[in-house]
Amino acid sequence: MADKIELEIVTPKGTALKVSVDEVTAPSVKGEFGVLPGHLPLLAALQTGLVTYRNGNESKKCAVGTGFAEAGPDKLTILTDRFIEREQIDPVLVRKSLGEVQQKMAQVDTLATEPTKENSALNALILEENWLAAELELYGDPPPATMRPFETFGPTPGPDEDDVPTDTPDDANASNASNAQRN
Repeated sequence: MADKIELEIVTPKGTALKVSVDEVTAPSVKGEFGVLPGHLPLLAALQTGLVTYRNGNESKKCAVGTGFAEAGPDKLTILTDRFIEREQIDPVLVRKSLGEVQQKMAQVDTLATEPTKENSALNALILEENWLAAELELYGDPPPATMRPFETFGPTPGPDEDDVPTDTPDDANASNASNAQRN
């Protein structure tokens, strides 16, 4: 069993972070997960949020965008579209950008009578808002929480009741047997 985990965060611009650590937590679409040395293989889709990594008693954080994580017994690789560390954040610029994004969202929201998953302009704005909120959270000054009842989280919903056949396999077999007896 390995004593450390090699954490590597890769963006389209190249390797953003490569460190040897004792523990890592990351934000997946199904919730936050942790990786310790000796972890079983894992592949997870990531959502925008904070990655925390610990080396001894010292913990550090960084923000990552959406992407994927692959873990093994001695390595965690994160492939993401965005990465930032606290020292790189200018909270004034981030808050200004967040205000602009929220204004655009209000305009797009009033144009659409019922927001849907297919509304790509609104989805892009939501992704940007989530990224800016993650930056502010990393800086230590998170924005107030927002609720969007039209955003979908969790597993894909099942089919509508109208789409589900009413006959079960046992019912179908019984019908076929009844029809065979009549003939």
